[in-house]
Amino acid sequence: MGKYDRIFKSDNLSVEKLTPEESVAAIAIVTAAADKSLTQIELEFLVDTIWGFEIFEQYSDASLLAMLEKLVMIANAEGLGAVFNAAYESLTDELILDGFAAGVSVMVDDSTENIYIPKEKMPLVKNLQSALDVEDDEAQEVIDDVIFAFEEAEEFDDDILNLEIYESPLGNFTVAVPVDVEEGARVNAQEGLVSFSDDYGTLLRIDYYPLPPEQMTEIEAKGKEEYFRSVLLEKYVPQAITANLATATVNYTEYLADVMGGAFFAVVDMPGGSTISKTSNNGSASRLNAHRGLLSFIKNNFFYVLTSQHTFFPEDIRGDITEEMEDIKEDIFYFLDSIEFA
Repeated sequence: MGKYDRIFKSDNLSVEKLTPEESVAAIAIVTAAADKSLTQIELEFLVDTIWGFEIFEQYSDASLLAMLEKLVMIANAEGLGAVFNAAYESLTDELILDGFAAGVSVMVDDSTENIYIPKEKMPLVKNLQSALDVEDDEAQEVIDDVIFAFEEAEEFDDDILNLEIYESPLGNFTVAVPVDVEEGARVNAQEGLVSFSDDYGTLLRIDYYPLPPEQMTEIEAKGKEEYFRSVLLEKYVPQAITANLATATVNYTEYLADVMGGAFFAVVDMPGGSTISKTSNNGSASRLNAHRGLLSFIKNNFFYVLTSQHTFFPEDIRGDITEEMEDIKEDIFYFLDSIEFA
């Protein structure tokens, strides 16, 4: 019996039906766990690895993370073989190569100047290729594309992190890069947003989009306070936060008439919602608690939402809630001051 037969030749069937997107992500999970336990998988790494796939272009980091956490739970309950079979069953012909690419991506070693797939991982590559019925020429093309994508992404991230300033592709703002390479800095730049994070719980994010003239007229009629409140609390928080963390709640709001010509500030309590995790003595990982401060405003016909995360570590002593709100507000104002708007 081959080393990976327990996964790729398993007869186990999952009771869960996966979507095509979940199926691609599931193959990344299965491949990442093929040579180690599920508890050793770094989900944040997997998010960074697969978010660039076209199939995930409408997903936020939080949405992808929630999807991966769901898949890990299924794998823990039913086994990697059952998850792979569920993924294979749901993959359309058009997504077979995406699934293979997702699996290949988690085997890439980009820790040195040369980006490659380690020799010891090639049997796993071949087993995955065979299980997905991918031809040799197609497989090699996918591998070449994946490595090229890693090289481009590394060059892009290095360009950003080696600069002191990040410039929006639309030219509407520049911002001092607020994270340090030595602290595990990560930059996620997508259409309409850029986020900066690190291994110490930092998360600073800018969401933005241009406002058409008719919407500016609507805002003038409704009033900034009411408009900002409705967008932030009825659209942004439900779509970007509570859709992925049902226990998240808004526990503070305030309209700031003197900030940016009018701004709306909110704090979201996110139990188990931090971007970083802690590992218990038994090896299981759980996400830390966090507060996220959100500040929405308009500048030069662009709508903005700034995010600043405050992670609570086990050793932290929680202070007065009013003091916490002020600390979060101070952090987000400091971030705001670092932004230059065009």
